[in-house]
This record gives sequence, C-alpha cells and structure tokens, in this order.
Amino acid sequence: MVRPYDLLIFDWDGTLSDSAQIIVDSMQGAIAALKLPAREDHQIRELIGLSLADGMRRLYPEAAPGEVMNLLEGYRRQWLGPAGGGANEAPLFAGAETALEQLHGAGYWMTVATGKSRPGLDRSLRKHAGIKPLFLLTKTADETAAKPDPLMLRETLAELGVLPERALMIGDTEYDAAMASAIGMPSLGVACGVHDRSRIRAAGAMAVIDSVSDLPDWLEAR
Repeated sequence: MVRPYDLLIFDWDGTLSDSAQIIVDSMQGAIAALKLPAREDHQIRELIGLSLADGMRRLYPEAAPGEVMNLLEGYRRQWLGPAGGGANEAPLFAGAETALEQLHGAGYWMTVATGKSRPGLDRSLRKHAGIKPLFLLTKTADETAAKPDPLMLRETLAELGVLPERALMIGDTEYDAAMASAIGMPSLGVACGVHDRSRIRAAGAMAVIDSVSDLPDWLEAR
C-alpha cells in the first residue's frame, strides 16, 4: 500500500482522549476554591489545547502572575484529586485505540504533540498503556514551545527525519491546524473535541472528520 504520509502526529485532549468535561470541572473547582471571579464553562473549553500557563493568562488577563500561579496549583490539585484525572483518567474516544492499532499495523509512524504537561501525559499513557508503544515519541507543552507555536512539530520532524509535507497533524482545535500550517505541514481536524468544524478549517485544516476512528478510512481514500 502506498501511504499518503509517513508520519501521523496526534493531539491528545479532545482528539484521542474524551477529556474536555473533566478539564472544565477541575478548573471550575480550582476557581471556586480560590474564590476567583466566575468563568463560564465555554470560556474554559475555548482554551483546551493551549499550555496550562497560557490558558490561565487568557482566562484571567487581569490577574497578577502570583494569582495565575495560584490558579495553576489549584487546578493541578483538582485534576489529581478524586474528581479529576488522578482517579478517573479520561477515556479514549470510541474506536480510537482500534484505529491507532490499525494505522500502526499499516506502517505509519505515529507521535503525540499536546498542550498537556509531561506529568499529565505520562499519567494518561499509564492509564492507556495499550497505546503507549504505538508512539515513536511524544512532545508536551512544558518541554518545548506551546501551541500554536510550531516548535514541537519542527522538533518532531527533525528527530525522525521526516519532511513537513510527509507528515499529518490531527487535532480538534484551531491551534493544531495553525501550528501545522505555519511550517507547511498538512493537518486534519476532528469534530469530537472543542472547536467547531468551520473554525478548524479556517485555521488551515484540509478537512474535518468526525473522530480518529474514521482516520484509517480517510487515509485509505487519499
């Protein structure tokens, strides 16, 4: 089989993992605990995909750096506690693991490029241990520049020796599409996450599929 790409790069939250509501609930718990001004759920969902620090600065632009750090720490406590990912790590979207296994079997190289922190992604991969060996490498926002800066994509390509046009970024937000577009890498959106189809397309994605479970068929039709 002639593959249209050599490398598939996946976002995590909202693309492989159905984690949006857990993230929102954990953040709302941190906001309440710190008695910060209320924010709507949709305002928090809007920022999923960015690094945590960047998201907090956008959510509370009026806050002093110390207040932002308090919110970050409060969020981490919520996330790691009984109501958050520490006890109830978000599930993968239906069919995602099967699709990844199918793509790996077809010879695709696969990696992760996420706005999560390294501890957060490692925790997720421990929970979903079956897919961890399928990824050649993973990049997190605390180890490189955060989205939509394309540095994590540049580093991935350099480490694997892949040209931008031979790689495909798959994600659920405009941040994923924008960072791919910045270096001439094609991107594909998934509609199961936090940004709508038109927004992902406007940021540069060539198409938007319903979920990663549809990816093998989409690639085969290329």
